[in-house]
Amino acid sequence: MIGHRTPECLELIGSIHEKLKVVFRTNGRVLINTASGTGLQEAAVRNCSDIRVLNCVNGAFSNRWRKVTESNGKENEVLEVEWGQPIRPQQVVQRLENSDIDAITVVHNETSTGVISPIEEIASAVRSTPRGEEIQILVDSVSAIGGAPLEFDKWDLDVALTSSQKALALPPGLSFCAVSDRALVKANSVRHRGTYFDFIELVKYLERNQTPATPAISLLFALDRQLDHMLAEGMENRTARHVILRDITIGWARSKGFTLFAAGGFESPTVTCINNNLNINVENMNRYLRGRGFIISNGYGPLKEKTFRIAHMGDTTTGDLTQLLDVIDAYLSKSS
Repeated sequence: MIGHRTPECLELIGSIHEKLKVVFRTNGRVLINTASGTGLQEAAVRNCSDIRVLNCVNGAFSNRWRKVTESNGKENEVLEVEWGQPIRPQQVVQRLENSDIDAITVVHNETSTGVISPIEEIASAVRSTPRGEEIQILVDSVSAIGGAPLEFDKWDLDVALTSSQKALALPPGLSFCAVSDRALVKANSVRHRGTYFDFIELVKYLERNQTPATPAISLLFALDRQLDHMLAEGMENRTARHVILRDITIGWARSKGFTLFAAGGFESPTVTCINNNLNINVENMNRYLRGRGFIISNGYGPLKEKTFRIAHMGDTTTGDLTQLLDVIDAYLSKSS
């Protein structure tokens, strides 16, 4: 362990920051927090809106962002679509017409449903509206960054956030967000940004390769090492591997007679949500998998037992995935 104000820690954070900029595809800054992704959901709405937020909801985690917005006392409207569907650009644009909305929240990859939304197209559509340059585009990419493409600068986003435990393949406890110049200008004008997640304060410290409060230093060492592994693989190669894993999973599901929950063409590259149309007992299957060193996720919330989810993100290999599917096959044969 080292002190968080020592030269060694400053060097560590500086090393991490340059690598995170490559992952987020930005020439700007990427803030580092000891928190979960939900913390940065709160940070984004506290710093980037003082008029009205449009919360785009298509699953459990986008709905969580709605709740975070409301619990922080922000005025909001909700664009809600059926679970399993993506958020589409025209839906967002329609809600912006004749409105005073100054920020939108959208989840890039909805973990609860296995749906990826077209963030690049949404952002382009928002920017093309009469007030488009004034609107803060806030993106939760918790289960996408590191496994699906996100081009922060090119797509002209304002906040893109993720956390350590999904496609970055690290222990939980850290979260990160790229923040645009536009977002910082907005934050400077917003009162009651809070303390722990104040973007202005975080940037001030980041410029000195520090954080305002004590970070999880042991996790920073792990992050620095993992970022080296990711960049050695290459971000394009990494995202291509996730597509291969997704396609293997989808092919397996269909070969067994299962259908997919996600709308066609919007299937997530990091997690596949499968309809339980064969009426298997997902809880029993997971008990069987646990005994053999594996685990998958049941459906989330109202989708429990109606769906199940197979994650294929982070450092997962085709060999890892094949072993898992073989064990599921053994359970299905045994229970049929």
